[in-house]
Amino acid sequence: MLSRRYPLQFKLTLATLLPLFVAITICWLTGVFILTAKVAMQAQDKVRNDLNSAREIYRNEISHVRDLVKYTAAAPNTAEAVIASNGKELSRILTPLLQSEQLDILTAVDANGTVLYRVRNPQASGDDRSKDTLVKRALAGETVTGTMVIPAARMPMEGAELTKQALIKVVSTPHSKPAAASEEEAGMMLAAAAPVRDTAGTVVGALYSGILLNHNNRLVDRIKSVVYEGDKFEGGDVGGATIFLGDLRIATNVLDSSNQRAIGTRLSEEVYNQVVLKDEKWFNRAFVVKDWYFSAYEPIHSLEGVPIGALYVGMLEKPYTLLKFKVSLWFSGVLLLGTLIGLAVARAVSSRLAKPVRKLETMERRVAAGERGVSITVDSNDELGDLAWEFNLMSTALASQEQEIRELNRGLEQKVLKRTLELEEKNRILVDTQQELVRVEKLAAIGELAAGVAHEINNPMAIIRGNTELVQVALPEDSSSQEELAIITRQLSRVERIVANLLRFARKERKQLGRAAVNRMLAEILCQVGHQIPVTAVDVATAFDPSDPEVEGDADQLHQVFTNLIINALQAMPMGGVLSVATTSHPENGTCEVTISDTGTGIPPENLEQIFNPFFTTRANGIGLGLSVSYGIIRDHGGEIGAESTVAKGTSFRVTLRPLLPAGS
Repeated sequence: MLSRRYPLQFKLTLATLLPLFVAITICWLTGVFILTAKVAMQAQDKVRNDLNSAREIYRNEISHVRDLVKYTAAAPNTAEAVIASNGKELSRILTPLLQSEQLDILTAVDANGTVLYRVRNPQASGDDRSKDTLVKRALAGETVTGTMVIPAARMPMEGAELTKQALIKVVSTPHSKPAAASEEEAGMMLAAAAPVRDTAGTVVGALYSGILLNHNNRLVDRIKSVVYEGDKFEGGDVGGATIFLGDLRIATNVLDSSNQRAIGTRLSEEVYNQVVLKDEKWFNRAFVVKDWYFSAYEPIHSLEGVPIGALYVGMLEKPYTLLKFKVSLWFSGVLLLGTLIGLAVARAVSSRLAKPVRKLETMERRVAAGERGVSITVDSNDELGDLAWEFNLMSTALASQEQEIRELNRGLEQKVLKRTLELEEKNRILVDTQQELVRVEKLAAIGELAAGVAHEINNPMAIIRGNTELVQVALPEDSSSQEELAIITRQLSRVERIVANLLRFARKERKQLGRAAVNRMLAEILCQVGHQIPVTAVDVATAFDPSDPEVEGDADQLHQVFTNLIINALQAMPMGGVLSVATTSHPENGTCEVTISDTGTGIPPENLEQIFNPFFTTRANGIGLGLSVSYGIIRDHGGEIGAESTVAKGTSFRVTLRPLLPAGS
């Protein structure tokens, strides 16, 4: 049973598209994987940096409380009031400070640790605080700062209203450990204490103060405003911050399902075990209250260095998920378009390759039918051309050999006839014998000639069959016929070049070469860029080459490059600065140089080598494609692009284009 016959064009198309399909599939999978990993890594790195910023804000708040207590304790009138146990004078000194600085506790004790005056609760005095770590260290001459937990029993003494502020109802939260109680009455406080010294430097008492963090959202709101700068997504905040007492949220701007602050909700048991129990930081994506966040936690330590809670910052995952989806969609569209273009090219190439083979097949049938002198026009310098040339040689040799056979046959017939006439009269029997001999001789000659013709036909036919089979099966790479490999390699290279052009931003078109007037192009961009980004605070300085240089290139693509560089320079100067644009022509080497400089923030050395990489960006709303596309356009034009930068001084991009067209040409 014969196997199914597939046309040569189908096999060539399949041989071309199969590697293309494999390459596109691998590119798609690799691209999606890299995109997902890159976005997740950058988001988590940002949250890690956000946690560092939040920690500094938290420490600054503690330092602020410390400075208030330290400088107040160092005042001479404070020491005099403490020595004299003058509650009225202490009230005059301390009460305005508590009110103006929004302190929750401000208390003075004598050298024995006995409370002299509580601003928040003046009636409660005389109790001994000498065993408190904070007071004990201050009386020893040390200025102490840190975070501490005030037990519920002590809270009324420090102030009745503080008891109410500290009270938090515990909310049942999935993935958290079982709650020990339905309410939390203890308070977490930013505390500081400083010794009060007399004129001789002797410690005569101490001041301690604190800010109660329970239900106090000023600090977490400040962290959010500094770290996330009011970023929004679908009308909600992108990021949030939280302070935990143990595993309980006591201050937060993360919202619950009713859009209220999620105070009273609790930390998951997994995070609690690592951060509070094991005293380790935690960085990962996590489900926080009602959404997935890129999250970072670090322990908050007491004055004794024991973890008593956690500081959290997190960034909503939805914006990054949406970004990954959109980019993946664009990436898939580009690869699909590449596949369709590859299919069209493969069909065109295979059709062109199969056409001369079909023509050879037609000519072979004509020869097999008895037609002689047929030939094929040789119009390609490759294996198919060689095959056509061998066919023409075979056709010519076959016609020549058949002509020789016909002439030999005519000569033999004449000899036999002459010999027969001479011997006819001598002996009829001899004539009959001679005729038989002549017949045998003629048959032998014909057989010999036929064998020679067959030998001459078989050699070129073997070449035809061999080369045809090589073309049909799409030669493997280890074939000894290097020319066949070169053909396949060139076709694959063409497909590879098409795929490479669509990766670089597909939304780009093939270059339309023409004359591009560099000075006029830059002047036009500078006039129009104000519609895209404010330029009122920026001074623009131009230094255009008076020769008005023109280069050969795609004016639209070059316009895109210079627009992108100028906008980047303006974005680097949010507070204003100087934008410098200059052109210089070099007729001696046929190049034109464009320099775009700014006096902005500059680029750190570790980022300067990566700015032309795709998705690399340092802006929160950037996707990192502008400079990589610009780089591809300039390289595609045969030019060069580079950057020099100094942090806090500015950046300069230099673009070299060639060829420089003669003026007036």
